[in-house]
Amino acid sequence: MAQSFDICIRGAGIVGRTLALLLARDRLRVALVAQAGPAEEAGHADVRAYALNAASRGLLEALRCWPDPAHATAVTAMQVFGDDGGEVNFQARAQKTDALAWIVDVPALEARLRDAVRYQPMIEEVTTPPQKAALTVVCEGRASATRAEFGVDFEATPYAQQAIATRLSCRLPHGQVARQWFSNGEILAFLPLGGAEGNSVAVVWSVHATRAADLLALSDEDFAQQLMAASHGALGDLKLAGIRAAWPLQRAQARRWVGRTPMSWALAGDAAHTVHPLAGQGLNLGLGDAAELAQVLHAREYWRSVGDEKLLRRYERARKAALLAVGGATDGLQQLFARQEPALQGLRNWGMKGFEHSGWVKAWVARQAMGAGR
Repeated sequence: MAQSFDICIRGAGIVGRTLALLLARDRLRVALVAQAGPAEEAGHADVRAYALNAASRGLLEALRCWPDPAHATAVTAMQVFGDDGGEVNFQARAQKTDALAWIVDVPALEARLRDAVRYQPMIEEVTTPPQKAALTVVCEGRASATRAEFGVDFEATPYAQQAIATRLSCRLPHGQVARQWFSNGEILAFLPLGGAEGNSVAVVWSVHATRAADLLALSDEDFAQQLMAASHGALGDLKLAGIRAAWPLQRAQARRWVGRTPMSWALAGDAAHTVHPLAGQGLNLGLGDAAELAQVLHAREYWRSVGDEKLLRRYERARKAALLAVGGATDGLQQLFARQEPALQGLRNWGMKGFEHSGWVKAWVARQAMGAGR
C-alpha cells in the first residue's frame, strides 16, 4: 500500500529541510524529495556562507539546528566603503545587541538539518514525489524544474554581473567585522569565519560577467593579489583556502507563488524569488517563507485542508510584501552603484556620508536588516 503524506516538499536544501521540521512539529506527515546540491554534484567542498539575521537564528535554534560558534561567527561590526570616500559603519553595541548577524558555514548548517530530519519520524526522505499529498511545496531553487512543470512564469531580470565565491586565509584576524567595498561597479564582501578569533573569510565578489571569466582564469596566487588590491589590504596578505565558484546574478520573482494544477502547490525560497547578494538577505527571505507558511498552516481553521487555496493565499500575500521591501532596496543599491557617471558617483558617496550620521534612520535600517521587522 502506498505511503500517505500530508505534504510533499520538493527540494531538500536549507529551506526545504527547515520547512519539513516546522511542519513535523504539527504532526503533519512530510515527504521530503532530496536532490544533490551543486557542490555535491561537482564533487567539491562547498565554499558558500550565509549572513543570517536574528530572526533566522531564532527559527533554527527552535529546531535545535543552529551550528556551533566555530561555524556561526557573530558579526559585531560592519564596514561599507563607497568608491569616492563614502563610508558607513554599523556597530552591534549601538543596536544594544551582541551581533548584527552571523556568518554561517553552509556545510555545517546543512549537516545539523540533515541530522534533525533523520531523527524526525514524521519526515520521510524519498527519491520521487508521492502520488498523493494534499500540498506540494517547491523548494528546488532558482532553476526549479517543478515550477516550470506547473507552468509558473519566473520573471527574471539579469544583472550584468556574476558572483564569485571562495574562502580566504588572511594574515590579520577579521575581528568579527563584515567588510564590503563598492568600487567601479563591483561589490566585494569579506564575511568573517572561524569564530571570534578567526582569520578566515568567505568572499562574495560581484563583477561584470566578462571580468569574471578573466578572474576565474587566474592562478590562485594572482587571484588573491587581485582581492588584496580590491580590499585595500584591509586584512593583510591573502591566501585562497577553497575553490572558486561562480554564478550569474539576477533579480527574479515567480508570478504566482501558490496554485492548483490540479494538485495544490506553493513556492518557497529561491524557487519563488532571488535577489542580489549585496545585502546578504537571500536565505533570510527563504527561511522567512518557511516560517510564514508553517505558521499559516498551523493557524488554519480546523475544517481547512493544508492544500486549501484561500489559506495558501494568506502566505503568498505576506511573503510578497516582505520581498517587495527587501528586493526593492537591494535592487536600488545595485543599480545606484553600477552607474559610473562622475556626478552620480559624487552624489551616492555624499549620500553615504549623510546616512552615516542620520541617527534614527540608520538605526531603523539596521534593525530591519537584523530581522527585527519579521
